[in-house]
Amino acid sequence: MNSIDLFVKNWGSKNVMVPIASDDIADLEEKLNAFLPDSYKYLISSYGLVHSPNVLTKICDLGVNISEVQDFLSLDDVFSLSKLYEMGGMPKGHILFASDCKGNMFCFKLSDCASAQTDSAVWFYNYGLCTVTKVSDSFSEWLEQFNDL
Repeated sequence: MNSIDLFVKNWGSKNVMVPIASDDIADLEEKLNAFLPDSYKYLISSYGLVHSPNVLTKICDLGVNISEVQDFLSLDDVFSLSKLYEMGGMPKGHILFASDCKGNMFCFKLSDCASAQTDSAVWFYNYGLCTVTKVSDSFSEWLEQFNDL
């Protein structure tokens, strides 16, 4: 989980983060009827909800073409926003977990979460276009791209 630890060290805001209890994560998985990737569960159970406002600044300074992550969603928001965004036009079958600063979301495919797995692909929901595109083959690799900046 080195890429996850490095992401938090490099990009996490200095605000106090509170790790999320395993029981709360299990409750969310039950509500979603899905298994969240172990790599994502490691991040939120070890560190909590990471806020990374400096990613956008760095991406703009370097002129790289990747979508920035700003906030990881609370467990309540993971559940409720996943449903709300579907009602607003997002294709069905996604679990939102983080946002950028423009209302776009990062998500896992629900079908990828049908069974327990160590890692899972990350998808990007473009709010304006109502499209979902794959941005990384795994959660860990997705965070690693920010560590490489």
